[in-house]
Amino acid sequence: MLKIKNKLQWFTSLLAVLTVTGVRAQQTTEVPKLVISIVVDQLRGDYLQYFSPTFGEKGFNRLVNEGLVYHRVNFGFPNIGQASSIATIYTGTYPYFHGIVADKKMDFESLREVSILFDDTYLGNYTTDRFSPLALLCSTITDELKVETNGISDVYSIAPDAGEAILSAGRYGDAAFWLDDYNGNWATTTYYKNIPWYVDRYNTMYAPANNPDRVWTPALVSYDGFPYSKDILSFRYTISKNDNDKFLKFKQTPFINTEITKLASVFFDYADFGKRGYPDFLSITYYAGDYKSNNSAEFGWEIQDTYYRLDKEIENLLDLADKKVGLKNVLVVLTSTGYYDYKVQDSEKYKSAGEFYPNRCTALLNMYLMAVYGSGDWVKGYYNEQIYLNKKLVEDRNVDWNEILRKSADFISQFSGVQDVTTAGQWFVDDAGRASAFRRGMHKKISGDLYLELQPGWAVIHEKQTEKPEYRQNNSVLSPLFIWGVNIKKQDIYREIKATEIAPTLAFIMRIRPPNACREAPLEEFVR
Repeated sequence: MLKIKNKLQWFTSLLAVLTVTGVRAQQTTEVPKLVISIVVDQLRGDYLQYFSPTFGEKGFNRLVNEGLVYHRVNFGFPNIGQASSIATIYTGTYPYFHGIVADKKMDFESLREVSILFDDTYLGNYTTDRFSPLALLCSTITDELKVETNGISDVYSIAPDAGEAILSAGRYGDAAFWLDDYNGNWATTTYYKNIPWYVDRYNTMYAPANNPDRVWTPALVSYDGFPYSKDILSFRYTISKNDNDKFLKFKQTPFINTEITKLASVFFDYADFGKRGYPDFLSITYYAGDYKSNNSAEFGWEIQDTYYRLDKEIENLLDLADKKVGLKNVLVVLTSTGYYDYKVQDSEKYKSAGEFYPNRCTALLNMYLMAVYGSGDWVKGYYNEQIYLNKKLVEDRNVDWNEILRKSADFISQFSGVQDVTTAGQWFVDDAGRASAFRRGMHKKISGDLYLELQPGWAVIHEKQTEKPEYRQNNSVLSPLFIWGVNIKKQDIYREIKATEIAPTLAFIMRIRPPNACREAPLEEFVR
């Protein structure tokens, strides 16, 4: 009897230990007073590893050593871009629902390329551009926070470009700020009504418009992230006030990240973050892409210098949060836009696999459709790897829509360099297999009728245009997710997670409802 009793005591003790261990493994958080959501445009997880020896202890390494790190974020749809990725992160759903399929769209009536957020109804502040978030077809995590707190929580965003700023602020944010391409001031749209006075003052005294001259040289005497960079470390780029594109160049250098942190510091000084009893939300977008005006190879010194300086900006931002709010009250989330705009080698030295001419393709397709269905402009045009057909003509001629889609796809698939053609009929009917990935990245009111997937290495040549050839790259990008602060336990998670799981996880931590088109559950580390 005594032996049985001892065994029961031993089993009970073991069960208690296992229970406590399981509880400790779960991520438990208090509701933060301030959420800082950082999205780094074109951030690469492999580059973070390559360049980590140059980082300090209070920037990226602090997030790595103290936070919850997911090493593989999958966006789950093709043709990821700046706007579509940020909209996906903040809405917790795909372009199929949120409607932001790309940075820009083509107005085939005026044959003009416009921003996906173009809205002639609203004027700009410190800009001539006219934008609004009304192209977003569902709510964001920031929208839900404003609704849940009856507008009490502050929601602001700061980013290099308008799309990044507006999409992370959402429809109900207080304001979104971006650096205007042409005047160098921090701009916004009159859609937002709560424009703080201190941003006006910052523009008057400190914005890049007041001092556009910049010289970019290496911050360190050596970088060893790439074994291919054998030349002596040296580069020098001068941005002059006399350059017509000075602010566009500025936004491709580490200077833009420094300016974003400086503007954020003004918000920390005057916005009273963390003092409302409800979470406040600050969205920051940094830049980690290449400098488009350089002449060096992709694996150069410039990108290493960009990451080194970005690490310092992360450190400065965390220090600001610590001094003004206290890190015990702050939740920091940092992730990537999930793509990288690859710099192509000299095409004369490294020949492309082939050349694809969209104008020729659409002209030949139109000739083929005229031979089948009679004369007419059956093809409206080509944009962003998609072909748009003339739906009105198809309807007027009583042509079967699925038939013309199928015939067009069969015809185009014969072109050299075309790997595959997916039709709108497949996107919006077939919800299984490969077509479902295309479906997630498209929207029926904006996307084309045929999607062309070209073979890697092929160059897209736009005739009668001055722009350089586009080169097809199908490389995957390692996109990390860092969650740090407010009792977050250190963990490294190597399973693949979805970008659409970020928003519901933030909603779970802030104890609000997730965005209204979000179908994902929070990450399991928070709800086990």
